[in-house]
Amino acid sequence: MNEAILPKALYTCVMAKKKPKLLNRDISWLSFNERVLQEAIDKSVPLIERIRFLGIYANNRDEFFRVRVATLQRLLKLGGKHKELIGENPSKVAKNIQQIVNEQQGMLEEIYQKKIAELAAEKIFLVDETKLSTKQQTFVRNYFLEKILPFLYPLMVSETGKFPYLRDRSAYLFVRLKGLGIRDRYRHFLIELPTQIVSRFIVLPDEGTKKYIILLDDIIRFCMDELFYMFDYETADSHMIKITRDAELDIEYDFSKSMIEKITRSLKGRRIGRIVRFTYDLSMPPAMVAFLTRKMKLGKENNISTGGRYHNFRDFMDFPQLGGKHLYYPKLQPIIHPAFDHERSLFKTVSKNDILLHFPYHSYSHILDFLREASIDPGVESISLTLYRAARHSSVANALINAAKNGKMVTVVVELQARFDEEANIQLAQRLQEEGVRVVHGVPGLKVHSKLMLVIRKEGKKRMAYAHIGTGNFNENTARIYSDFSLLTANPKITEEVEDVFAFYNDNLRVTRPKQLLVAPFFYRKRILQMIQKEIDDAVSGKPGYIHAKMNSLVDFETIHKLYEASCAGVKIKLIIRGTCALVPGVKGMSENIEIISIIDKFLEHSRLFIFANGGDEKVYIASADWMMRNFDQRSEVAVPIIDEALRNMLREIFNIQFSDNTKARIIDENQENIHRPTSGKKIRAQDATYAFLKRKAGDFSKKLI
Repeated sequence: MNEAILPKALYTCVMAKKKPKLLNRDISWLSFNERVLQEAIDKSVPLIERIRFLGIYANNRDEFFRVRVATLQRLLKLGGKHKELIGENPSKVAKNIQQIVNEQQGMLEEIYQKKIAELAAEKIFLVDETKLSTKQQTFVRNYFLEKILPFLYPLMVSETGKFPYLRDRSAYLFVRLKGLGIRDRYRHFLIELPTQIVSRFIVLPDEGTKKYIILLDDIIRFCMDELFYMFDYETADSHMIKITRDAELDIEYDFSKSMIEKITRSLKGRRIGRIVRFTYDLSMPPAMVAFLTRKMKLGKENNISTGGRYHNFRDFMDFPQLGGKHLYYPKLQPIIHPAFDHERSLFKTVSKNDILLHFPYHSYSHILDFLREASIDPGVESISLTLYRAARHSSVANALINAAKNGKMVTVVVELQARFDEEANIQLAQRLQEEGVRVVHGVPGLKVHSKLMLVIRKEGKKRMAYAHIGTGNFNENTARIYSDFSLLTANPKITEEVEDVFAFYNDNLRVTRPKQLLVAPFFYRKRILQMIQKEIDDAVSGKPGYIHAKMNSLVDFETIHKLYEASCAGVKIKLIIRGTCALVPGVKGMSENIEIISIIDKFLEHSRLFIFANGGDEKVYIASADWMMRNFDQRSEVAVPIIDEALRNMLREIFNIQFSDNTKARIIDENQENIHRPTSGKKIRAQDATYAFLKRKAGDFSKKLI
């Protein structure tokens, strides 16, 4: 980075007056994914859950290649300008990425073998086609003929013909048949695993107390003779391969076409995007590897790498439910918020007090019930809501459709550019429109990432507004596993500004200057920097200054530089960053007042929470946005101040619990070694402690109402 753009005050505190250190965001992300992989070896995690973490790791890695590595490859094509854009040499970064990914792949294979042994100790056995009993062989063959064969269509690969199209992230068996009596005569085929139709894991009949699982791949291997009976062959050699394609959408700036038309066309382009990674079974004979790479015209830029016998480990997220309860996390019983337990009308509840919900600890049914009541309440005139990612069979969408049928004015802002949910959102938008809902297809040039709902209700002669501002999507499925906050309020200071945001979505020229909300891309960055500066000014004048923040990613350079400046001024900074973090904490003379931890546990930490000392008049916000360039400058985001003192206290306590974690917290530092925070005294597991805290608060609240 160029030192000339940094605040002058920063030079006096940076060690040896060098430019501040920054971690590469992609290398930092790989470090985060290694934390996910670590969960697969943590003995405090139940065994089946550890196996599923292998799937989460692999799914994360796929998306990383589809997006970040693909972006690096695009930058490389820019020639000499690429370094100016990211401040580093993409070729060097790409090389480091490949080295780290290869090391992590070795870890994954080693962990997987250990999981197989641990499953065997629980009398659960993963078997391949060579280890089947006579009874199991009969079952497998019948299963293949009835359930699998109808969905298998081998693709012939000849020396002279065109290489067939391979789907992104699908696993294929590359098969070589050696002909009978014809020396060195081979036929080659590709078989796509039909995992969208048939489970990757087939549970075989129990044998006594023993349970058996075979993978779909191995059933196909066992039944090759049923698939290729029309060929005379001596041997069938089969090995798994997988490709990952560039998933970036190239959207045309053609104003004669609708956003749906442009994205639909871009999605077609994604399906044939450039190959950014090619993985093959290490045991594949060199001749087969050479044949494939030649036919596919693969080079170093395609990140050719080896793996084990099985690819597409993301399927392990759906590992079958077998064995005793001790193999799984105990099922969480969501807390019924006591404020909703003593009033029949949810509107009456919210009109009395602001309500803060913390999922998955609180029941998401409160949000669904609120929407359901709004859809049938005679006093409700309109409902406005933003949708970024919805559940596949969305109860939220159903409530909105019901409201429209009941005569309410329903407006839904559907973000069509939500990465990897574009197709689903197009279908959802069309369904909503067909059912009478007014749909706004985002904002040109921005992604609408805010989590807002606004309900306008006539109460007597008054017009009342009720708002929801959250950190997570209106998605009842992910709300069970994502940690997020939702604020429900009837405070006019907030609801009026939420109404202004929806007015902007309807008319992109109507930009207002909110006093309470932080709204990107217009004022979010500026207000965050001003609040950090306030802490700097207070610390310099001898007042206590601190910043406590929790988010998914911290990579915005300007904000990081401001945090370095704050650290040098004596501001105490505590950060909880789940994923990518470019800031280097704990460096003397630069960031010695900054501590950072990352928590990876049973729930995905997705909430954003910011606390500023503010000279004793503490400011507390929850937000839809991380501190990233894209959130500040390229998205519509909203952060809301928590005005109610009791709720501010609750959020501060939740942050303190999280930052006290000494079980699942890893220390973030320059070396990125992901060392667990040392345990001294009582063991604290933040997610369990947060649940216990909220249950206790619910009990206290109920006593007040009695």
